[in-house]
Amino acid sequence: MAYFREDIGVNLHHWHWHLVYPFSANQINIVAKDRRGELFYYMHSQIIARYNGERLNNSLARVKKFSNWDEPIPEAYFPKLDSLTTSRGWPPRQANMRWQDLNRPVDGLLLTVNDMKRWRRNIEEAIATGIVRNRDGSTKALDIDTLGNMLEASILSPNPELYGALHNNGHSFAAYMHDPNHRYLEQFSVMADEATTMRDPFFYRWHAFIDDLCQKFKESSNVRPYTRSELENPGVQISSVRVESGTGAINTLNTFWMQSDVDLSRGLDFSERGPVYARFTHLNHRPFRYVINVNNTGKARRATVRIFMAPKHDERNLPWILSDQRKMFIEMDRFVVPLNAGENTITRLSSQSSVTIPFEQTFRDLSPQSGNARAPQLASFNFCGCGWPQHMLVPRGTEAGAPYVLFVMLSNYELDSVNNPDGTEMSCVEASSFCGLKDRLYPDRRAMGYPFDRPSSSAANIQDFLLPNMTLVDVVIRLQNITEPNPRNPQN
Repeated sequence: MAYFREDIGVNLHHWHWHLVYPFSANQINIVAKDRRGELFYYMHSQIIARYNGERLNNSLARVKKFSNWDEPIPEAYFPKLDSLTTSRGWPPRQANMRWQDLNRPVDGLLLTVNDMKRWRRNIEEAIATGIVRNRDGSTKALDIDTLGNMLEASILSPNPELYGALHNNGHSFAAYMHDPNHRYLEQFSVMADEATTMRDPFFYRWHAFIDDLCQKFKESSNVRPYTRSELENPGVQISSVRVESGTGAINTLNTFWMQSDVDLSRGLDFSERGPVYARFTHLNHRPFRYVINVNNTGKARRATVRIFMAPKHDERNLPWILSDQRKMFIEMDRFVVPLNAGENTITRLSSQSSVTIPFEQTFRDLSPQSGNARAPQLASFNFCGCGWPQHMLVPRGTEAGAPYVLFVMLSNYELDSVNNPDGTEMSCVEASSFCGLKDRLYPDRRAMGYPFDRPSSSAANIQDFLLPNMTLVDVVIRLQNITEPNPRNPQN
């Protein structure tokens, strides 16, 4: 799984997301961005869905959430990373270490595992009752945005005393296991830094627990399942969908390994001698496009195209029940199209995805951030680094060909649209699905992850869920186990 966890682009996305959506700032306008708590839930939920899909591609079961905080953690992690700023290696974690009470005044950490358990009980009570207690004793109905702001606590948390900082401190407990009392003057491990935390297998166990809290709320009686009228788009019928790959194959996605060179000279402490390139190997895929044929029996209108993908079978090679498979669907794209009356053909390139940013944007020159990456004048620069890397859009698949299902939906634009003010004109590609839009509202009125963000009241499997404005296509993801040089690499 190292090709996923240790991918430089994936870790850069996670770091930039937290630069754009910080939890530690004291200025409300920096923290209180539109639907910030919900986006924390959704972006991390999609990371878990993508990670679980990759685990299935490697014949591994879905990740086991870390919910018993007294048990040892069997996963060891030895990062093999150096920190040039401190001239030290990042501390490892031995197998079977445990969370311990933290007493590190130098880091402002005086926490017990029992504190965490207390906050957890209070959050679970809020989820079960659907009611949040504010600081002043008043109550309000719980929603997913509030829950996200309670879990990744910031100045937006309705009651930090009662609900604590469960997500944030979970990272701290994991990051200081090797020196919980600062006896050995050790620094934190990779789990406490947003630029490195996704490298550690424990990140996924912790976030599987955090995601499970959000899913419990979505599955509770306090969240109403979608009605047919919220899912359908009367008069819009998808007649066919196919995926055309650059290789000429239909409904087959091809992945392979690529070697790319990235300039590290900005991060190295010696006199200016020109670029210093490091070569790394990463997953990539052949370009492809979606071709969607739609019949519109009504008048001309707009619709939102929503494209998701999930493994066809679970780890036992059995068909999914929808209550499990809905958590495995990864968003591939979301975009608005005009529909004429009658037949319409929609084509969309994989490189246009609303989830991703291009390779050059992920691996750009970060020297403007050299002083303080969180400086306010860097807001636009930081935003441009937020987005899932294009080279990781498609799961790895297998050499034999991993069966996936592609789900395409054309939803009712009148229920999707948002009146967005004119924000900052960005000079870069905006990955709005995971990162929103700078200084504007999230560009979709629906719940993030719609239509899979909550269970269905009637459908037992994905076939039962389909309406005329939706379709499901079998696709195969085939790994070509070859390594190719990146054509963008500097030529010697």
